[in-house]
Amino acid sequence: MKPRRVVISGLGLVSALGDNRESFWSALTAGRSGIAPLTGLDPAGFHFANAAQVPDFDPVAFLDVKLVKQTDRFSQFALVAAHKALADAGIDPASLAQRRCGVIAGSSIGGQGSQDEGFVTLYREGRPRLHPATIVKVMPNAAASQITILFRISGPSYTVSAACSSSNSAIGQAFWHIRSGLIDMALAGGSEAPFSYGYLKAWDAMRVVSPTTCRPFSLGRDGMILGEGGGMLVLETAEAAQERGAHIYAEIAGFGMSSDASHLVQPSPEGAAQAMTAALRDAGLSPGQVTYINAHGTGTPANDESETAAIRLAFGNHADRLAVSATKSMHGHALGAAGALEAIATALAIDRRIIPPTANYQAADPACAMDVVPNTARPATIEAALSNSFAFGGMNAVLAFRRWP
Repeated sequence: MKPRRVVISGLGLVSALGDNRESFWSALTAGRSGIAPLTGLDPAGFHFANAAQVPDFDPVAFLDVKLVKQTDRFSQFALVAAHKALADAGIDPASLAQRRCGVIAGSSIGGQGSQDEGFVTLYREGRPRLHPATIVKVMPNAAASQITILFRISGPSYTVSAACSSSNSAIGQAFWHIRSGLIDMALAGGSEAPFSYGYLKAWDAMRVVSPTTCRPFSLGRDGMILGEGGGMLVLETAEAAQERGAHIYAEIAGFGMSSDASHLVQPSPEGAAQAMTAALRDAGLSPGQVTYINAHGTGTPANDESETAAIRLAFGNHADRLAVSATKSMHGHALGAAGALEAIATALAIDRRIIPPTANYQAADPACAMDVVPNTARPATIEAALSNSFAFGGMNAVLAFRRWP
């Protein structure tokens, strides 16, 4: 069977930049950061005080109160994002039970907040019993499973846990499933809710979180800023989207993965370049056709230098003609959800013909000598783009996008 073309017809998200597509896009193109002082926890015990948290999140606006009580915040982000993505695509949720549809979601840590609550109950308060829903709130596949139950989706559904490349891996797998004919449609993306005391203490111990803010590729950058949220995309065959007159944001044209096979936390330019090259090959794109890269761009000294080297390995001389921006400078590093938020940003950049900037940029770093679209968005017609995710454990996942005619 001839491979089918796969397009993005719906976008839904919850982020530090807002809980809808337009607020998210408005903030990105204005270079407005969602990074602010950490709330909900006393920052006195940490070496950092800022975070990219979702403000005023109210899941009850979309979900039944009973379901909210049975789910962790990371699942609630995914459920709300799925609702929004289906509405954006103009798809009646009641129709999904009759469709060949799947749910592929990414999460690095699952229900960390619920796990922390259980530990407090057991070890601090000394109570012998946990909430009976603890397991189903904590398990990383909870978000995907809850989406299938809510919308009666009976096709292939699972969770990818690949640290910070979880969402890109989930979206890429969904793309391959549709292209091959296994399913006709998918809800794909990811979610994360990392702001629990125990988990933040673990990040604090690594000393990679910035005490100031996230400045990807900038001279003087001093670390990442943790974020949270969720993003879900409706992927479907181009034929189906066109038949129902759906708005097509972009085509997902290819997906590439690789393993550094070298170090758990030190990134490898060669491994990242291999994933980018694989995505281009899968999409049938040459390096010269790519206009824009949404970078992994965490703002750590090692990651940004390594990613710059990887882009030069993959693109050669064309690297000097690429626009490369890091939107984590605004929505923070949402870990397993990062790729979903960045896929949405990339699809909107193609659709709206605007490249979002790298915010908080101060000065050029010779080790990151690229056009990083500093601080100000740029009008551009993007024919093809990549979105990079490079994770702890050396797990790399890259999505290739193409403008829909």
